[in-house]
Amino acid sequence: MTDRINNMADWRVTLDGADLTDRLRPRLVSLTLSEKRGDEADQLDIVLTDHDGALAIPKEGAVLRVQLGWKQGRDVTVGLIDKGSFKVDDVSHSGPPDQITIKARAADFTSAIRNRRAQSWKNTTLSAVLREVAGRNGLTARIAPALASIALPAATQSRESDIAFLRRLGRENDAVATIKDKHLIFAPKGAGQTSTGQALPTLTIRRRDGDRHQWQRQKRDGQEGVTATWHDRGSAKRQTVTMGAEDGAKKLRKVYPDQASARRAASAERDRIKRAPATFDMKLALGRPDAVPEARIAVTGFKAEIDATQWLVSEVTHRLDKAGGFTTDIRMETAA
Repeated sequence: MTDRINNMADWRVTLDGADLTDRLRPRLVSLTLSEKRGDEADQLDIVLTDHDGALAIPKEGAVLRVQLGWKQGRDVTVGLIDKGSFKVDDVSHSGPPDQITIKARAADFTSAIRNRRAQSWKNTTLSAVLREVAGRNGLTARIAPALASIALPAATQSRESDIAFLRRLGRENDAVATIKDKHLIFAPKGAGQTSTGQALPTLTIRRRDGDRHQWQRQKRDGQEGVTATWHDRGSAKRQTVTMGAEDGAKKLRKVYPDQASARRAASAERDRIKRAPATFDMKLALGRPDAVPEARIAVTGFKAEIDATQWLVSEVTHRLDKAGGFTTDIRMETAA
């Protein structure tokens, strides 16, 4: 376990632009930030003591902005890292002892993006569809070049919310479809890019950095191929395409509008299956605010098989407490 002596965590919280850090610091019970990969909104939970009844309840829809990091210490990088803005959803008051619990979700996930829609596109590109969805939600689209040019002879959003539609497009193209800092990001899983397109650094974590770890290798189901079905308008018949081994191939339920779409969906599912065999979870004794979903991680000090694997972050949870502790839980999967 890493020596924590003299390590001092730091954080900053603003409410609708006003810095409340100094007022909230002596009242902090806990702060938990969960960062997700994909369509799930990042969530911020803050618990504050209201022992004197002087703490105001924040209004619904108020925007919190959070920075996390270290003020000083050994084996840590001093400084704050911006973790984005969050819109207050739920607030509760409980006691005794009196406390206020604030739950907030990533501010970019507006209610409009969850409303069901029906729309169709013909003879377009994946980039054009994504930019239209981004535009009507007040977002700027950042689409990986390898995906932007994909031709879509037909695409249908059938009574799906925009966020569900994005989730499906991501699944069919083995891409991360997420919203961060007013950007709709659509990139191949494992591309390791920020919302501005910059490459995320590969983080190195040593065994002594962790309080606990759990590695698990899952049994392969024997499926090394995936079959998708598509509608051939010329023959008015359904056709199939298989990516990988045909023997025992997994069959996708959806019928795709053309061969190219079916091929991409089958390829995406095959790549997802290839990433599934191993997972690795760590609880870090000293929080790593630079750990974010889609970052690649190299680990050392474990079994040779674990150290030899390149890991991809799927979820991160940061926790601070009133005693000044700062820990980070990281969930990882095998990088393709």
